[in-house]
Amino acid sequence: MSMLEWIATVLGVACVALAARRNVWTFPTAIGSVVLLGVVVFEARLYSDAMLQGFFVAANLYGWANWMRARHRLGEVAVERMSNGARAGWAIGWAVATLLWGAAMHRFTNAAYPWWDAGIAVASVAGQVLMARRRIENWAIWIAVDLASVPMYALKGLYLFAGLFVIYLALAVWGLIDWRRAEHRPAAALAA
Repeated sequence: MSMLEWIATVLGVACVALAARRNVWTFPTAIGSVVLLGVVVFEARLYSDAMLQGFFVAANLYGWANWMRARHRLGEVAVERMSNGARAGWAIGWAVATLLWGAAMHRFTNAAYPWWDAGIAVASVAGQVLMARRRIENWAIWIAVDLASVPMYALKGLYLFAGLFVIYLALAVWGLIDWRRAEHRPAAALAA
């Protein structure tokens, strides 16, 4: 395991723990983690995952700005929930994007696990966007991503990353619990 894997792992754990606590420092920490992770997974020929890390840099910049605005306006990062229609739309979008991206990776690259990697990458995009928008459903997506990522990384011999995603899984469960508590706080508590 390389030094890059170790640093990316430590930063990754820190950024998810900060996200679970709705702390805006999750975003600069995440940017450092995903840049390093991108290098490692590219070298392992997980190309969807490598491109995903580039997306994460931009998404974390967006999330950082969005959370700062929310914190400035409300005094903290408020939690919101999606409508049933929005959930269905995101699920359909995930399925279509996974099929298209997986097909492209299968046909045009020597990707190790083109469909599996594509499904994880597309779900990760959805999870990141929903976290940036402060939607509680992001945690269910991250739980699914973590469950799917552990065996993929283990099969590629990236055992530290497989272990990291076990930690991410525990942190995602914690995040879901913490965000549900924050969601049920009275509106008066947010204004105070």
